[in-house]
Amino acid sequence: VQLVESGGGLVQPGGSLRLSCVASGFTFSNYGMSWYRQAPGKERELVASISSTGGSTNYADSMKGRFTISRDNARNTVSLQMNSLEPEDTAVYYCGARRANIRYWGQGTQVTVSS
Repeated sequence: VQLVESGGGLVQPGGSLRLSCVASGFTFSNYGMSWYRQAPGKERELVASISSTGGSTNYADSMKGRFTISRDNARNTVSLQMNSLEPEDTAVYYCGARRANIRYWGQGTQVTVSS
């Protein structure tokens, strides 16, 4: 099983980034997918999640209207479009897969929002 994130980097406040996560080794379309993040000294927190079919999404309150999660089951990919980024969004962003009590995690990608 592999979840490989990409797309992180350094961006100025107000800028945008698009994160991607490519999955392999399991039946992607059977799993709900999520993006989490963890800032230094803080607990990992949910950013957004999407159902296995893509028909349902959920966002943390502070991300609503700024972030958009999407998935492409044909390409085993889940993405996170992040707009209007703020310094407080600086964190390592992790892709996660979940089905019942089975969970997989990627290695994370660093997002730094700074001028």
